[in-house]
Amino acid sequence: MSESPPDSLIPYDEIVQEALRAVVGRVLGQVAASGGTLPGVHHFYITFKTGAPGVDIPVHLRERFPDEMTIVLQNKFWDLTVGEDQFSVGLSFNQLPTKLVIPFSAITAFVDPAVDFGLQFQAVEVEVEPEPHDAAENDAPAATSEDGSNVVTVDFGKRK
Repeated sequence: MSESPPDSLIPYDEIVQEALRAVVGRVLGQVAASGGTLPGVHHFYITFKTGAPGVDIPVHLRERFPDEMTIVLQNKFWDLTVGEDQFSVGLSFNQLPTKLVIPFSAITAFVDPAVDFGLQFQAVEVEVEPEPHDAAENDAPAATSEDGSNVVTVDFGKRK
């Protein structure tokens, strides 16, 4: 006899995801505090949802990467700034300097291949309000007959 465990009233998955995202923030914060220099051979691949709330990237990058994008922090990055909920960094795309702002909640993967370390995250789902729409055209009262009643007569007699 196997019983399934009861549904948890504590959101453990969300708590763990938040804690692991804090690991990313702490690592990036240490790099920023050291003047933006990565120690040793460390480098990071950071994958994030480009359409997530708070993500600020140029339009041409959003068009090129409509769902997810991976950036590499290794040799050529600058102005790494880490906040409580997000980080920003300067990167070059086709020799064009660009500033990216990425909330930690938008990150779906963080990898440091130099030491074979990686984290995978569930994308944070944002509930989207349905767009307003016009009123239905079939909500009008039913047509009434000449005598004022709303009864429609249908004649199933033979065709003439």
